[in-house]
Amino acid sequence: MTRKRPRVAVWKFASCDGCQLSLLDCEDELLTVAGEVEIAHFLEMSSAKADGPYDLSLVEGSVTTPTDARRIQEVRAASRALVTIGACATAGGVQALRNAADVAEYARVVYARPDWIEALGTSTPIAAHVKVDFELRGCPIDRGQLLEVLSAFLQGRRPRVSTHSVCFECKRKGNVCVTVAKGTPCLGPATQAGCGALCPSWDRGCFGCFGPHEQPNALALGRRCRELGLPDRDVARLFATFNAAAPAFQAAREAHEAADRGAGGGA
Repeated sequence: MTRKRPRVAVWKFASCDGCQLSLLDCEDELLTVAGEVEIAHFLEMSSAKADGPYDLSLVEGSVTTPTDARRIQEVRAASRALVTIGACATAGGVQALRNAADVAEYARVVYARPDWIEALGTSTPIAAHVKVDFELRGCPIDRGQLLEVLSAFLQGRRPRVSTHSVCFECKRKGNVCVTVAKGTPCLGPATQAGCGALCPSWDRGCFGCFGPHEQPNALALGRRCRELGLPDRDVARLFATFNAAAPAFQAAREAHEAADRGAGGGA
């Protein structure tokens, strides 16, 4: 009797497709995974579509339109397990910088017919709308972590993905701390591991691509960056990238924006 393979679907919401490309970049490993599952829906790979239910849905992207908000409910209802992949799906992405702006005014300035534009006032992570079984961080995600998550769900276990800071990865690689040695502002102490300390390994500060780890203390890190000579406006910008709406990074950004305004920088 033929073994029934688990059905996997991959969905795109507001995003750049980079995390889906990380899955395709798995190459040889993907062939092995594809042999173990039925890929029922993955438009980045194939135009073929199959209706649910799905054993596992991987969701890339944030919710930014009324259509997105309706569609994610449909995906959740059709999925036994749902995993969000990437900063857009787990924290709202770069597009969440609009959350504190006047989206209607932007539409009026940019588009000839703003009344044709359907957009929510915020960009929100998938977990703000439906139950999520696991969040895989990164901009983009790490393919090794992605394969671990896929394997875990196919085997019915919890994924083994590190939640410590990038500083641990620097220590393991023998990197000299760019902040201690050179006074370079770095988000590594507040950022979850997953990239292999890519930027510090090239003598650059961490940009926070994987979002805050479990106990980030981003406010203290922001104060340290200010002590290194970075003005509040620039400290706020450090936290205003891929994971700007992650609560810890958002709080740090808003604190330094407020300090900048108090010092007259917002005038």
